[in-house]
Amino acid sequence: MKKIDCAVFGACASCVLGGEYGEQKTLKIERTKELLGEFYAGEIEFFESEQTHFRSRAEFGLFHEGESIRYVMRGANGERVFIEKCAIVDDKIAALMPCLKSALEASEELKFKIFGCEFVTTKREICAVLLYHRDVEQIKSPLAALHAKLGINCLVARSRGKKLVFGEELLREELAVDGGEIRYVLSETSFIQPNRGVNEKMLSYAVRAVSGGRDLLELYCGHGNFTIPLSFKFENVLATEINKSSIVKALENARINGANNIRFARMSAEEFVSALKGEREFHRLEGINLPGYDFSHVLVDPPRAGCDETVLNLIRNYENIIYVSCSQETLARDLAALASTHEVRSLALFDQFAHTNHIETIAVLLKISR
Repeated sequence: MKKIDCAVFGACASCVLGGEYGEQKTLKIERTKELLGEFYAGEIEFFESEQTHFRSRAEFGLFHEGESIRYVMRGANGERVFIEKCAIVDDKIAALMPCLKSALEASEELKFKIFGCEFVTTKREICAVLLYHRDVEQIKSPLAALHAKLGINCLVARSRGKKLVFGEELLREELAVDGGEIRYVLSETSFIQPNRGVNEKMLSYAVRAVSGGRDLLELYCGHGNFTIPLSFKFENVLATEINKSSIVKALENARINGANNIRFARMSAEEFVSALKGEREFHRLEGINLPGYDFSHVLVDPPRAGCDETVLNLIRNYENIIYVSCSQETLARDLAALASTHEVRSLALFDQFAHTNHIETIAVLLKISR
């Protein structure tokens, strides 16, 4: 496998892991064995990424240089690195970047006090987000004309306390999961796995990891990325998420996929634990009969900090745990806390962030028979 062809590779902080891709793969597997070998000695599956044009989300600074605007990223040592083109972004982003740059440079109104931009793509659609240090309401007409000129699904302009949307704010996504297709709606603020192809592999792996499912409890469900495909393996699903906007999208995603067996609760994982113990009552759980669930599996996809003690004390009660982790350090800590009740039956790596030191991990745990 060849090295990535990028003029600023190694200088830009987005891609810091050099060598051929096979070498990167070996390095990540060896690191995993060092960190998690105490809990799992079996074969570690590795799901590769495309080497170029795999990122469905990207953020760039915009640097003013005379009449010109240049895309900029933070360098590996904190310095400014100018980007003419980016080898890892989605093809739609790569094609839009020069068009957007030229359009901004041609308009004094549009380029005045602009400092950044973001891009979000789905399989067929794209949204561009422009960030300003000025009231975007003052340039509403030029922004509308820019949206029409670019011909993209959605253009968003943001400034302090202001947001303008041109086109359709919600993007439609289709993911191939275990031989089928799952549809989602997303926005530019949705938390998404940034590597669409690898996300499909993660979802398929999680679905295939389930057998004999009765009811599923999911904590940190977001917009339903795992919830929707997994729901077809269970009688009932109860999923929690603290972010209100994510819950709204999760409800719509369940509807468009016909996943009628899911109930969503807008609460943190810690609040849910308190409710399950009967310590507090929440109006947000009205109509949900907690004692009526028979959870055979629990899925957690926590933030980088991992699960806190209250969550770990909850999930150790269930027979099957699917732990999705973006930090192997906190995963190792949490596996140590679960080691007295569960053993890791399978472990898989998903290269969401090729050319970096980061790796996504899914550990499937089974309760130890006494």
